[in-house]
Amino acid sequence: MNWYLEVLKKYAVFEGRSRRKEYWMFILFTTLISLFLAFFDGMVGLFSEEMGIGVLGGIYTLLVLLPSLAVTVRRLHDIGRSGWWVLIAFIPLVGVLVLFVFMLLDSKPGENQYGNNPKQEALAS
Repeated sequence: MNWYLEVLKKYAVFEGRSRRKEYWMFILFTTLISLFLAFFDGMVGLFSEEMGIGVLGGIYTLLVLLPSLAVTVRRLHDIGRSGWWVLIAFIPLVGVLVLFVFMLLDSKPGENQYGNNPKQEALAS
């Protein structure tokens, strides 16, 4: 849960680097919360068939949009890529797969142009 909260604290920080663990824990908690809200929306009757999303789920999605984008950019920085690579997701199918593979890659060792390696900083402390 600390990884999730750490991303929310840095909700609009697009500089620096994020570890793989930080990224995937944020994705895990966001997915679990979204599933719970979708279930709750369906039970309470707040789910819209036309829109395909519930009221609470839609609000939550809007709230985590910026933190999700920020942690993705920082994760790309961690592997030595520009944050602009996030735009590759707009290429149907192939773009999302490429971005997914990027998110699975290990950190570039040492310091890069985006800052110190957060994995090495965690080991040092």
